[in-house]
Amino acid sequence: MTTPQAHSGSAPVSPPQCPAHGLGSGSPRRLYGPEAEADPRGLYEKLRAEYGPVAPVLLHGEIPVWLVLGYQENLVVARTPSRFSKDSRLWNAFREGWVKPDSPLLPVVGWQELVAFADGEEHRRLRRAVTDSLEAFDRRGIRRYVARFADQLVDNFAAAGTADLVSQFAEHLPLLVMTQLLGMPENYGSRMVEAVRDLLKGTETAVASNGYIVKMLEELIESKRINPGKDLPSWLLQHEAGLNNDELVEHLRLILVAGNETTVNLIADGLRMVLTDRRFRLDLTGGQMTLPDALERVLWDSPPLLLAPGRYATGDTDLGGQRIKEGDMVVLGLAAGNVDPQIRPDGDRALYGNRSHLAFGAGPHECPGQDIGRAIAQEAIDRVLVRLPDLQLAVDETDLSVAATWMASHLRELPVEFTPRPRKSKDARGAAGVGDVPPPGKPESAYAVAPEPAATPDTVATRIGSEPRRTLWDVLTGLLRRQ
Repeated sequence: MTTPQAHSGSAPVSPPQCPAHGLGSGSPRRLYGPEAEADPRGLYEKLRAEYGPVAPVLLHGEIPVWLVLGYQENLVVARTPSRFSKDSRLWNAFREGWVKPDSPLLPVVGWQELVAFADGEEHRRLRRAVTDSLEAFDRRGIRRYVARFADQLVDNFAAAGTADLVSQFAEHLPLLVMTQLLGMPENYGSRMVEAVRDLLKGTETAVASNGYIVKMLEELIESKRINPGKDLPSWLLQHEAGLNNDELVEHLRLILVAGNETTVNLIADGLRMVLTDRRFRLDLTGGQMTLPDALERVLWDSPPLLLAPGRYATGDTDLGGQRIKEGDMVVLGLAAGNVDPQIRPDGDRALYGNRSHLAFGAGPHECPGQDIGRAIAQEAIDRVLVRLPDLQLAVDETDLSVAATWMASHLRELPVEFTPRPRKSKDARGAAGVGDVPPPGKPESAYAVAPEPAATPDTVATRIGSEPRRTLWDVLTGLLRRQ
């Protein structure tokens, strides 16, 4: 394939020998690279204005795909697997040899024996095992884990009076909770957090980090065969779906990695909105919006993933005024669909209690762990605001920056300041919090923490040490008074 050369503008040219040639009218824009990563939402609106609800775009290697921008069109693709399959082996780019062995697309769309790539009865078998096991968790128990680890993470910076709530809080908390849901030993926590973060960032040690994750999961599964518990690996092992060892490892890794990225973004964006959007806080403190409602607003406006590849046309079909050929990849535009003017003519209008956004997908492949993600994010935000009642942004809102890839965007940092506060009491052994990152060579066992006594995690009014009882209402009212 000849790689097309760019015009003086941002859209590439596709010569006849390139697979992008003839895909739609005009020159398809890249869904990756400087323009897309600098302002992905701006790019989506340019594409909507030019093509309507479905636009031709290019992925890495100048491979043509279709990006779905319309809300209704996204639902059609997500809900009709008979027309748009999840089996990436159908993709014409694979059949024609356009995807190179070192393509960054392969980790995302390369076919695996996972529920995310299955259709029909095989999908139902695998999804039933995942959903049944996830639904077995007690939500109160999950909130206890969140409250416990959130307090430990806050303790790590509470005395400083300043923090970055992305790198020091949001990027650690979901994985610390997930290690407990997976029934991992306490001393897995910090190392597993660093390994998953390293894998997601695609560093030069990402392969080694992936190897560590797989090794730990394999050892975990073997231990659960002998000593099962009330945890995800044990329930998957016992499920009637009969997952083999490879399926167990891959599904646990999928849940660990995918669940982390989306929940990290939800926590960070939720905290950002609380700290920067006055109308948002007014709705909360005025009683027009609860914290769960507030998170749904975040999911409408800032979904954790911008895009969700891929679906593959099982035959020639029409969608949004475009002719989709058999084997073409169709990418769900989650962020673009959420702001489709056909369903949201007024983007500033509040959507109280409305969960019909596309943040977690739709149809048979809708995210099975979304309620757990919501519970983690809600309790996390609550704990930070109650522990640090005078929390405020340490920089101007315009100084906040976003890092974007072709699939997702996330806050680089969220600097805050607050009155320095003493950390909560340590456990009897005086160990550091699980959220601390061990220095090189430090035995992980030195960072293990004994379980704290169970509290009442579902209540918003929480006593912290000897502080007076505060409610989320009190905290947010205080934030508004300082504006």
